[in-house]
Amino acid sequence: MSNSEPHRASATHEVLNQPPPLRDYNVFERDRALVEAVDREGASWARQQVVEIGEIAGGRAIDLGFQANQNPPVLKTHDRYGHRIDEVEFHPAWHELMRIAVGHGLHAVPWRDPQRGAHVARAAMFSTLSQAEAGHGCPISMTYSAVPALRLQPEVADEWLPRLTSLEYDPAFAPSDRKSGAICGMAMTEKQGGSDVRANTTTAQPIGDGGPGGEYAITGHKWFCSAPMSDAFLVLAKTGKGISCFLLPRWLPDGTRNTFRIQRLKDKLGNRSNASSEVEFNRSWARMIGEEGRGVPTIIEMVNHTRLDCVIGATAMMRHATAEATHHCAHRAAFGKQLIEQPLMQNVLADLCVESEAATVTMMRLARAYDDAEADESSRSFARLATAITKYWICKRTPMQVVEALECLGGNGYAEESGLPRIYREAPLNGIWEGSGNVMCLDVLRAIGRDPNGTEQFFDELALAGGSDARFDLYLERMRDGLNDVDGIELRARRFVERLAILFQASLLMRHGDSAVAEAYLATRIDGDRGYAFGTLPRHIDCKTIIDRARPEV
Repeated sequence: MSNSEPHRASATHEVLNQPPPLRDYNVFERDRALVEAVDREGASWARQQVVEIGEIAGGRAIDLGFQANQNPPVLKTHDRYGHRIDEVEFHPAWHELMRIAVGHGLHAVPWRDPQRGAHVARAAMFSTLSQAEAGHGCPISMTYSAVPALRLQPEVADEWLPRLTSLEYDPAFAPSDRKSGAICGMAMTEKQGGSDVRANTTTAQPIGDGGPGGEYAITGHKWFCSAPMSDAFLVLAKTGKGISCFLLPRWLPDGTRNTFRIQRLKDKLGNRSNASSEVEFNRSWARMIGEEGRGVPTIIEMVNHTRLDCVIGATAMMRHATAEATHHCAHRAAFGKQLIEQPLMQNVLADLCVESEAATVTMMRLARAYDDAEADESSRSFARLATAITKYWICKRTPMQVVEALECLGGNGYAEESGLPRIYREAPLNGIWEGSGNVMCLDVLRAIGRDPNGTEQFFDELALAGGSDARFDLYLERMRDGLNDVDGIELRARRFVERLAILFQASLLMRHGDSAVAEAYLATRIDGDRGYAFGTLPRHIDCKTIIDRARPEV
C-alpha cells in the first residue's frame, strides 16, 4: 500500500463473540420467581409500582450506580474559615438514587399504606432497585426500620413519622421541620463492644426530669454510624437504669446544629457509595424512646426490620449475579457452541439459579411474615425466628454464589466494567450488618429456648410440605428429634441453624417453586447428592429448564 492510499481499518478491531450489555430491560418482569412471589404473597395490587422500579433498575439506575461508586462520599470536617461543620458531600448520582427510592416509597410503603402485602411489595421493589446499586439501600433501610421503634414513643412519633414517611427526598442540611422529608440512621456499636451493645460506655444525662420522651445529653463515641448526613439517629446510651434508646437529631429545636462530630469515614471493602463513619457526641441533645433501661428491646424493633433488609439485599445480589452469568453464557461461544449449551456450564448455571430462586421465595415469604405480624401479635414470634434463620443462611451463601457467577464471565467478570467486582465486594456486608453469623445462630437458640410458640409456628410452616417427598419428610423428622438434643448445642449452632434454613427453603420450593428447581434442591441440599462446589448437581437434574426459567431474555 502506498503512502497515498487511504488507511484501511484492521480486521483485528472487529468485535466478535461478546454478549450485549445486560441493560435496557425490566429487572422485575424478567425475574419469574419474583413475579410469581409478588402475586402469591399478597402484593398483586402493587404490581405496577414494582414494574416501574424494574424499568428504572434495568435502565438509568445502572449508570447512577457506577457513578455513585466511582465518586465516593467526601468528609468535610471544617469550612474554609475553620468552623466545625461535620458534613459529608455525596455525588449527584447518589442523591438521584435516593430520590428514586424515596419517591417510590421504598422506605415507607408499609407505613403509608398498611394493607396486606405491603411489606411484600416493598421487598420486591427494594430487591429490584438494589440490583442496580446497593449502597444507597442503607439509609433507605434504616429509615424504614426506625418507624416501629419510634412508635413506642407516641409524642416523638407524631413529630417525626410524617417527615420519615414523606415521598420527598430533601438532601438539604437543615432542621428537619424546614424540609419536605427526612432520613433516619442508627448508631449502636462501639469500638470496645461490637455486637455486645451491653458493653457500651456512651452515657446519657437527663436534662430536667428525663424519662420516656424526655430530654438527655449524650456523651460518647460510636464506632459505626452509616449515612451520617441523616436527619436523626437512633442511639443507645447508658442511664442510671442501664442501656436506653434515644433519638438524636442533627439539629437542635432552636435551629442550631447539634453536637455531632464525624471523626472519619471508614475505608471499606464494599458499600463504597455509602458513607460509614465514626462519630463522637459531647452532651449532644436527644430524646428517650421507650422505657429507661430497656434500650435493647426498644431498638430491636428496628434491628429486626434491618435484618429483613439484609436478606433482601443478599437475595438481590444473588439474582443480579445469576442474571449476568446466564445472560453472558447465552451470548458467548466456546469450543464450537454457546457456553449455555455446554453440559458442564449448564450444571454450574443451574446450580446458581437454584440457589437464587431458593433465596427469592424465602425472602418473599419472610416479608409476608412481617405483614402477618402487623395484623397478628402471635405471628411476630414466627417472624423473629425465621428472620434470624434466614439472615444467617442466605447471607452465608451469597459470597460463594456471587464469585461462582463471576467466574462464568471469566476475565470479563473480573473487570470493573462488568459490575460483578462491585457485587463481590458487597457480598459479605449483609452477613456482618445487624449481627454476624454467630450472633444470628445464638439468637435462634435463644428464640427457640424462650418462645415455644415461635418454634411451633416455624415447624408448622415446614410441615405444610410434608407427605410429598420422603427425603424431605426424613430430614424434617430428624430435625424435630434434634430439638431435644441440647448437649453442646452452642458449639453445634451453625449446623443446627443451617439445617433449619435448608428445610425452610425446601418446603417453600416444594410448595411454590418450579418442579425442576425443587427437585434439584431436594436432591442436593436435602439428600446430599452433590459436591462441595457449585456445579455439582446429579445427572438427572433438568438443568436447561432451570436455566431457561431464570435467564433474563433481553
